[in-house]
Amino acid sequence: MTPPIRQLLAPVVIASLATASLVAAAPATQARPAAPTAVAASPDISVTNTQAHLNQLQSIATANGGNRYTGRPGYAASISYLKGKLDAAGYTTTVQNFSTSAGMTSNLIAEWPAGDANNVVMLGGHLDSVSNGAGINDNGSGSAGVLEAALAYAASGQSAKSRLRIGFWGAEELGLLGSKFYMNSLSSTEKNKIRVYLNFDMIGSPNPGYFVYNDNPVGNAARDELTSWYASKGIPWEYIDVQGRSDHAAFRSYGIATAGIFSGAETLKSSSQASKWGGTAGRAFDPCYHSSCDNINNINLTALDRGVDVIGHMLWLYAAKDYGTTTPPTGGNLLKNPGFESGAVSWTGTSGPITNNTGRPARTGSWKAWLGGNGSTSTETIQQSVAIPSTVTAATLSFWLRTDTAESGSTAYDTVKVQVVDGSTTSTLATYSNVGANATYSQKSFSLTAYKGKTVTVKYVMSEDSSLQTSFVVDDTSLATS
Repeated sequence: MTPPIRQLLAPVVIASLATASLVAAAPATQARPAAPTAVAASPDISVTNTQAHLNQLQSIATANGGNRYTGRPGYAASISYLKGKLDAAGYTTTVQNFSTSAGMTSNLIAEWPAGDANNVVMLGGHLDSVSNGAGINDNGSGSAGVLEAALAYAASGQSAKSRLRIGFWGAEELGLLGSKFYMNSLSSTEKNKIRVYLNFDMIGSPNPGYFVYNDNPVGNAARDELTSWYASKGIPWEYIDVQGRSDHAAFRSYGIATAGIFSGAETLKSSSQASKWGGTAGRAFDPCYHSSCDNINNINLTALDRGVDVIGHMLWLYAAKDYGTTTPPTGGNLLKNPGFESGAVSWTGTSGPITNNTGRPARTGSWKAWLGGNGSTSTETIQQSVAIPSTVTAATLSFWLRTDTAESGSTAYDTVKVQVVDGSTTSTLATYSNVGANATYSQKSFSLTAYKGKTVTVKYVMSEDSSLQTSFVVDDTSLATS
């Protein structure tokens, strides 16, 4: 699990919801889940085999300086171990190399050679550890669970209708770099084939909780399948808003449905959580989070067993889904370079706002659009033209906005407008100002369904007066269609 990128989104404790590097932003809820999709009997994935994979990852770390960090021999050996297992099981594997500040590293992509290649269902988690530990819970647990579920599926004789693809991500601990690199490597056509991405990052915490991602409206179906599984087993669960804290974020930014589970990290377990889940109140879900003691002894086998069975259930369920045999409709994120991680590529307007300057934090990654903050009379714009197909049912523009200001009072001295330009007509969707500025990110969403069949320009226009700065920071934009 990647650590908080910024202090402003450090973990918070909320009555009955806990997180670690995942940030809690909403109270837990135990709403009635949707009825689960019919599927063959949910598999019992071997926790013994999963633990054996963890033992191997521990041995790899021990033989390589005590860690499996990006760019180091322990990580390369981890990739080799997983690749060998998946190759032997019949998966088609690809090692995708990329460069980081810690050196060359890689993703491992495995695909089951059956099912409709136009309808891809993906599962994954990050394989790298931090530099000072073996990373057995974070995230050997998720990686081992996904690996064992994939091996069990290969041996099961199941008939896949969708194309099953597995991703083991590198450099997550450096800022989700591996999953971002993978998504950036895909064409729009290939992105649009991905129907869902399910993320498994930390599933064996020693003082565990049972959390289900609840931060992506287009992933609600998968989320509800997860909560239905827990409910069917009589296991209490809580929603958690993970706010882009793990590798699902790279998929979500393109409008792909995402969901996942999490067993907790450094945040303390509350007394109410201990009452329903057991364990120790006032103690971290994972006291060894990002520490040298995150070793083979840092795993709760009950949580691990439940976690791998959830993974198996979701793999069986989604591999069996029939999305039809035709090419899926245009979907995903129509905006290019939506998180600005390629700089100003695909965006036009004022030179300078799209930046990796550390004076204001990105929501994810390093780059963002920092509009304003000048403390002088100025106007800045960023914009991108996009064609919205006439065949879509809905189109939704969303983005994350962070605002901080030196202004005070109820007068809107500085503003940023969100606009849609359709030919000679400019429509303002919303105006944000220094009034009520909140130096944390919040997501904004607007329907653009009325513009389907047209090419429009999405535009952000900032105006600042002659004194006292206001900074409007935009990140993780999306124009998702369905």
